[in-house]
Amino acid sequence: MTDPIQNAKAVTQAHFTALAGATADTVADVLGAGMSPDAIWRGVHPFNVQTGPQGAARAFWQPLLTAFTGLQRREDIFFGATNSIADQSGVWTCSMGHLMGLFDAPFLNIPPTRKIAMLRYAEFNRVTDGKIVETALFCDLLHLMTQAGVGRFPQQTAAHLVQPGPRGNDGLLYGPQDAGESAKTLALINRMIGAIDAANEDPRALTPREELQRDWHDDMIWWGPEGIGATYTIDRYIEQHQGPFRRHLSDRSFNGHLARFTEGNYGGFFGWPNLTLTNSNGFMGIAANETRADMRVVDIYRRDGDKLAENWIFIDMLHFLKMQGVDVLAELSG
Repeated sequence: MTDPIQNAKAVTQAHFTALAGATADTVADVLGAGMSPDAIWRGVHPFNVQTGPQGAARAFWQPLLTAFTGLQRREDIFFGATNSIADQSGVWTCSMGHLMGLFDAPFLNIPPTRKIAMLRYAEFNRVTDGKIVETALFCDLLHLMTQAGVGRFPQQTAAHLVQPGPRGNDGLLYGPQDAGESAKTLALINRMIGAIDAANEDPRALTPREELQRDWHDDMIWWGPEGIGATYTIDRYIEQHQGPFRRHLSDRSFNGHLARFTEGNYGGFFGWPNLTLTNSNGFMGIAANETRADMRVVDIYRRDGDKLAENWIFIDMLHFLKMQGVDVLAELSG
């Protein structure tokens, strides 16, 4: 296969197919078939940065496959493209959906339910010479805790729910896409990022609604992480997420992205970390403090026409909270 993007997609999908048959005992070898020996693997806290298939297996996949029976990847979005970040090369793929199984044994001290559980995930893979050489796998552990009856942040401002894939069910881009449509999506995402930067510099230049309606449909859906939740329409997004976020978190510094790319009507990015900020007025029930804390964030977008329609968000909340002295997983063991 000569198309590097299609080749990267094929490598990634073959990797996922192999993982579908893995067990806790075999997963290191399965990962080794698809990953380079020195691949960089990034995961949310407590998994963090690992090296190679053995590191990824030991930190994440073996505990997960021990805890979940019959694990399935329920993929809702898949696309690939060349990284648009100027100083970061390579072809990446993005997969998003849920890892579903029977939650039969403890996972990170989260108590099992012996019922279906859905672990929200977003996974980015960089492919070189037929191997995965870099991975970022974000999953929403607070969302899993809530399913298990551990409601650590019941005061979240938006809704808890098992989040669906895109409206129209057209998010699985296994084949090649129109380059012009991909360019439109990238330009829109970049313009939206610029609008956020402008609002940070001068929050009085535009009202929140004026800022958002330039790039977003009025019936936008923001599928946020547990601790914040999901919200629908520009006005409810302002009320249930943007307003509280901007009022309670200050001195926001943007650190850039490691990957940002688009294909067709879909696009996404992640950073490590994207943002550094201060919980100056209390956030998620955590008291105000002076700690500069990092947010590692994934954004995945669906464009509809000339505006953005849906946005799926993953934030490494456990890392962000731990930097402020709140160790959620340690609380579970106590």
